[in-house]
Amino acid sequence: MGKANKILLPILSSWLDLDGDDSDVVMSSRVRIARNLEAVKFPIAGEDELLPERVKGILDADYMLMKMSDLSLLERALLVEKHLISPYLMNKSKFGAVLINEAENSSVMINEEDHLRIQCMEPGLRLFDALERAMYIESEIENEVPFAFNPELGFLTSCVTNVGTGLRASVMVHLPGLVLTKRFNKMAEAIRSVGFVVRGIYGEGSNSLGHIFQISNQVTLGKTEEEIVMDLTQMMEQVIMQERVCRTHLKQKFHITLEDRVFRSFGLLKHARILTMLESLNAISDLHLGMELGVFEHITRQKINELILFSKPAFLRRAAGQDMLELEEKVIRASVIRDILQDV
Repeated sequence: MGKANKILLPILSSWLDLDGDDSDVVMSSRVRIARNLEAVKFPIAGEDELLPERVKGILDADYMLMKMSDLSLLERALLVEKHLISPYLMNKSKFGAVLINEAENSSVMINEEDHLRIQCMEPGLRLFDALERAMYIESEIENEVPFAFNPELGFLTSCVTNVGTGLRASVMVHLPGLVLTKRFNKMAEAIRSVGFVVRGIYGEGSNSLGHIFQISNQVTLGKTEEEIVMDLTQMMEQVIMQERVCRTHLKQKFHITLEDRVFRSFGLLKHARILTMLESLNAISDLHLGMELGVFEHITRQKINELILFSKPAFLRRAAGQDMLELEEKVIRASVIRDILQDV
């Protein structure tokens, strides 16, 4: 089987198939570094058609080059759902491409908003591990291709909010405790007040579904990459503690109500014949919470990740082998979820 075919199959990426630090709250960590070539027009002014092959020649053979023009819209959407490319690259890049390693925990987007966007993912709260790998990839490319850099401002990017380090560090978190105890808004305000931002599951412009959020840095200028990652890690330690406190409160004060909610959601996922995206993600969130609190012991975090990923629209169309109407999507989603849970 070719690497490209494997990447587009409904198989969990390695970083979703493992537990990491604080995985009861933090589902994954990601570091993304934006870079542009020196003395070359930025992609917003004109994309470099030859850049994908040029970067492929720098990185080792483990990386698979996939050009957006060679992929169908469905295949590009699959890469978005696996968090390997951005919605921007999927929709708006004429000569866009991505390099993806075999483990699917590192990818380099080419001709996105910037010439290069290097991103590395890790399970749980492992931002420093992701940063180390991303910086290694960046240095390998910089040895062959000089980057646009200003001594006073740092690395230059298409969007001024990325100037400096060009670094976006983010964590994907499951926060049902804070949401259900109505403490999330206060926590989100505190996060924003110290220079971080809370977004939906796909980052900027996306909505929160299933109590899953992305928390990332806003400041890229005036700090080193290590300082940004350290600040986010320390802030996340506070969020993790507050989420665990809220979960304990729910279990102690509302044990029967919580147990009923978890098993109702399990029954819905196990037996429903029609499921919307919102219904499924909310029910999966309940099941996830029940699993972490020991209310429901017959499911793993990896199974939760399968339920979330393989019930998304592009994967459903891949499973069906065709496009589908809204009702058909709901029917296929329910069927896929039942199949995943058949041994539970």
